[in-house]
Amino acid sequence: MKTAIIPNLTRKNAYDVTVSLCKKLRELGITYMLDEQLNGELSEVDADFLPFEKMIDECDIIIPAGGDGTILHAAKFGKPVLGINAGRIAFMAGLEPTELDLLTHLKDGSYKTDKRMMLTATANDSQKEIACTHCINDVVAARGEQIKMVEISVECDNRPINDYFTDGIIIATPTGSTAYNLSAGGPVVDPEIESLLLTPVCTHSLFSRTLIFKPDAKLTLKALSEEGMRVSCDGGEPINIPCGGFITVERAPMDAEFIRIKADAFHDILNNKLAQRRL
Repeated sequence: MKTAIIPNLTRKNAYDVTVSLCKKLRELGITYMLDEQLNGELSEVDADFLPFEKMIDECDIIIPAGGDGTILHAAKFGKPVLGINAGRIAFMAGLEPTELDLLTHLKDGSYKTDKRMMLTATANDSQKEIACTHCINDVVAARGEQIKMVEISVECDNRPINDYFTDGIIIATPTGSTAYNLSAGGPVVDPEIESLLLTPVCTHSLFSRTLIFKPDAKLTLKALSEEGMRVSCDGGEPINIPCGGFITVERAPMDAEFIRIKADAFHDILNNKLAQRRL
């Protein structure tokens, strides 16, 4: 088994976690690789330092060490992912830094792989496609730099749903239901219940509840305001969509794969990760 380690060294604990991770993998006789650009920062680590693309191509699994953003980034490369928490909550992490002894399960193959649905977001101006990307958590359409609400029209499978006067709209997967969707008052959905969630953010309307759609629904968000709207996928660089432009969101043709070593149920993870944020 070959593993590719992707650490987010901007995180406070990521360096120490990465060093401990490498030591444990070496003890277990599991081959591990790191991006050659990290050779200077992790010189004490005895690893194969390869060009990033070559590392991803050759690995069997990816082990990101960081927060949820790092784990989300790693999951888009089409390989099974086992996240190590080197951030704060890291809801998507499979192991905590104190649980590295459980990596023995990688050696003997006693683990499961959970598949999580992804989204494809395709942005268009009034004439042509301008961007297309995939995401695991959510697609967020929001106002631009001006501090005022925007008007966004929503359709499902070419049928009108509603026109929202709002700060933004979140289209989330069940995996992303515990991210921005949760902060905006949306429901938490078990990832095994495949669906699309539409949650308006601070909408100026009595109709402000989350709508849940079947997994093969195709949602279209059209910018009605003069200033257009900005769209971000999994918190990435925003795409500017002018007035009259639109973005379609639908299930992606591929799934993300997450390695599960511990037997914790979804509600156990939810309680453990969010307990510190209870009022």
